[in-house]
This record gives sequence, C-alpha cells and structure tokens, in this order.
Amino acid sequence: MTVITGWNYIAGVRSAAGSITLQSYDATSGQALPFCFHQATQAEVDAAAQAAQTAYPVYRNLSATRRAEFLEAIADEIDGLGDDFVALVCQETALATGRIQSERGRTSGQMRLFAKVLRRGDFYGARIDRALPDRQPLPRPDLRQYRIGLGPVAVFGASNFPLAFSTAGGDTAAALAAGCPVVFKAHSGHMATAEWVADAITRAAKKTEMPAGVFNMIYGSGVGEWLVKHPAIQAVGFTGSLGGGRALCDMAAARPQPIPVFAEMSSINPMLLLPEAIKVRGDRIASELAASVVLGAGQFCTNPGLVIGIRSLEFSAFLERFTALMNDQPAQTLLNASGLSSYSRGLDNLHGHAGITHLAGSPQVGKQAHAQVFKADVSLLLSGDALLQEEVFGPTTIVVEVADKAELVQALHGLRGQLTATLIAEPGDLETYGDLLALLEQKAGRLLLNGYPTGVEVCDAMVHGGPYPATSDPRGSSVGTLAIERFLRPVCYQNYPDALLPDALKNANPSGIQRLVDGVSSCVALG
Repeated sequence: MTVITGWNYIAGVRSAAGSITLQSYDATSGQALPFCFHQATQAEVDAAAQAAQTAYPVYRNLSATRRAEFLEAIADEIDGLGDDFVALVCQETALATGRIQSERGRTSGQMRLFAKVLRRGDFYGARIDRALPDRQPLPRPDLRQYRIGLGPVAVFGASNFPLAFSTAGGDTAAALAAGCPVVFKAHSGHMATAEWVADAITRAAKKTEMPAGVFNMIYGSGVGEWLVKHPAIQAVGFTGSLGGGRALCDMAAARPQPIPVFAEMSSINPMLLLPEAIKVRGDRIASELAASVVLGAGQFCTNPGLVIGIRSLEFSAFLERFTALMNDQPAQTLLNASGLSSYSRGLDNLHGHAGITHLAGSPQVGKQAHAQVFKADVSLLLSGDALLQEEVFGPTTIVVEVADKAELVQALHGLRGQLTATLIAEPGDLETYGDLLALLEQKAGRLLLNGYPTGVEVCDAMVHGGPYPATSDPRGSSVGTLAIERFLRPVCYQNYPDALLPDALKNANPSGIQRLVDGVSSCVALG
C-alpha cells in the first residue's frame, strides 16, 4: 500500500528540498485532505531532468522486448491498485467509482497495447535501399533508415482523466515505448492519485531493472517553465487549456534549442444534424445528444460544444425537445473548484454576448455545474467570432441554425481546427451532403457518422488530434498507437557494415522486424 508522503520522485528516490507545500482537496466537499505535497525547487527540477538525460542512452538502447516488459509490468502494477486507491481517486476528482475502475483498465490497457507495438517492431519504420554500385552515371550507396527516441520527454498531467491522461497515461506510455525517459509534472487537482501511480511505475521499473531515471515526477505550480526550458528535455506532451498549451509552445520555441510541444488544447467538436435524420429520428437524436453533452459533467475534450442544423419545422421540434431534456438534467460536481470557476466565467461570457440567446439551464449558482443550452446567430460563425469557438469546459452546448446548404458550407469554412466533427445523417442526407466530407477533413482529426464524439477507442486506427487549436501539431495523436510517432525521429545509416547497424536494419534482421527494402514491404516471421 502506498503511504502518501508528498515528496518528488527523482531517479528512483524521493526528494523534498523545498519549503512550499501544496494541499489536496476533496472535490465534492471542498475540504482539505490530510496530504501535503512539496513543490519542487528549481534544483529538484534540474535533478529530475538530469536523471532522465542520464537514463536516456541506457534506456533507448534496451531491446524493444525489454521495454515491452517494463510497460507490461507497469500495467500489472496499475491493475493491482485496489479499492482503497479507487476510493481516493473518486475523492480527489468527484468521479464515480465505475468511471475510475474503467479508466484504470484503460490505463493499463494502453501500456499493454504499446508493449504489443514494441514486440511487432513496425514503430521503427525501418527502410532499406541497398547499394547499386553499377548504377550510371553515379553509384548509389547503401542507405538504411529507422527511428529512435527523441530524448527525455516532459509530460503534463490532465485534470479530466486522472489516470488515462495523467501519470501513467497515454503520453507517458508513448514516450516510454519510444525509448524516452519521462519527467512528469503532476496535476494539482489529483496529486495523491499521482503519487499512487508513480509508486506503481517505480515498482515496475525496479522489478524490470530499468535505469533509475527512466521515470521522474515533480509537484508544483510554476515549475513547468523550468522543466520545458531545461536543455535536457527534448519534447513536451500536454493536455489542457489553449492558454496553457500556447504558453508551453512559446517557451519551447524560444529556447536556444527549440523543441516540439505536442499539446491537445481546445475543441468544440461540431455536430451537423442533417435534415432527413432530424425528420426520421429527431426525438432520439435529442435524447442521445443530451446524454453526450452532460456525460461526465461535460468534462471531455470531445464534448459536443457546437450543434449545427438546417432551418425547418422538424429542426425546431428537435430543438424544443432537446432544450426540454437539458432543462431536466441534474447539476453535477466538477473535478475541482477552479474548473467550476472557469465554467462559470465561460457561461457569463456567453450570457453577455450579443447574438447569443440562452435556451435552457438553471442559473449557475452553488458548487455544482448546471447543464446549459445557448443559441447563436449564424452570423457569429460566418464572421469567425472568437467567443463562439471557445471551449466551455462543462455540460454546455451552443446551437446554430443555418438557412440552407450554402450557408452551412460558409459556416463550416469559419470553423477552426477540431478534434472531431460529426455527421448525423440518413442515406438521403449523404447523397445531398456527402461532399461536405472533403471540407470536414480539413477541420478535424476524427470524422464520425451517426455517433457521438464522447468516448475515444484506444487502438491502432484512432486519431485523437487535429488542426490548431485542437492541437499544436495536427500530424499526430495523443490516443492510440500512432501516439508513439510524436517521440521518434529518423536516423539514416550510409554504407555501414552489418555488425554496426541496429538489429532492425541488419541483413539478417534477427528480431524479425517489419521493414521496407528497396521500396517493397518485407516482413520476416518472428521466431
């Protein structure tokens, strides 16, 4: 059982050099929990980054199988965290027991999925162009390419997923799989949860004999700048607000050696409700949409924050039904007091904005979030009004009614980058509006048909990313096996003898790694 000390984790040992302590709170009552956490000093941040840097050459040169064993050991440790752990997470976050149990399974499952990626070897992206000594007018040298880990990665924990996007979450799993040691910045909203999981990772590291600095964790407000600017850090993983993500991007770009920041930041996840679908199943869509908006108190990055429909009697009937359902939704406790304050500010901004009308929801008072529906004039979307596209993190959505397909296309052109975009459609709608897909492809990383964006499958094909401001780099994903590619870089070897090449590039290929040879896919069966 973990005993909460509130000390930082540096190279496998605990450290509490600073005098500033931070408090953990019960998310429901607001009462202080009996735990204090020591804010990392700049010297401790430096020590954590240096420990990761020292571990890097050893860790990245371990075989993929050894790294896979480490990830599987972490998964086993997380699965072994019992009811007392689940109760603590619920206390810190106000999330239900079932949700935390499910998230624990997702977190360990991510680790095991990346272990499978390591064992199959395709993450190396191995490519071989053999020498052509007789080619005219010039011979071609022997060229072989594969990918290695970037180096130590700074990971910032997210508030809304205390397990799956936090200490042992997707960014940590992807970085460790890529061969990159991690310095993790614990989220202030669930520091005790972070300590339990950090203990699990540390136990797994010891059991599998990983280098001491492979995982480090620091607490504190304001320590992120020291971490991002540290010369040992070679990449950053972040999930949070647009303001926070932009600040990290700017810091990283201003370094003497700029580094990439893979930040998931802001998305309103537009849903397009097409005419035939509304006509055929408007009441059902209203019920399903309401459930999606309030799921988890709206604290999902894929929460449907913008609903677009085409003006009709059927759409008016749908909207009446939807607002009635939203009026009946019970208030819910958010993750923490700061989240509730942010939600209230977001609602105040909408209430005070010309062209936006409040349709449903009780006044936002008390310690819980009330579900809300607003309607915005389409002119705000056409003009690119910034407020309409700002994420309100909580159980709220905005409805926009357009006159026809032409105005719908104009409105979609006005949208910024998104994590998701959804079509609710019947076959007849797809015949009429199917050409919208080409436009939506430019706007979002995941395109849904007749589904709801809340809920992200962890698998090979998933993309949880998108154009700015959804993320800082639309070429990657923070969920699924594609996430590993953010922390890898290619290296090409020219005219090296087999003995000096990494196994993935050797002629014999003893690991049976999938690779491209002279542009033709080649896969040697695993022995």
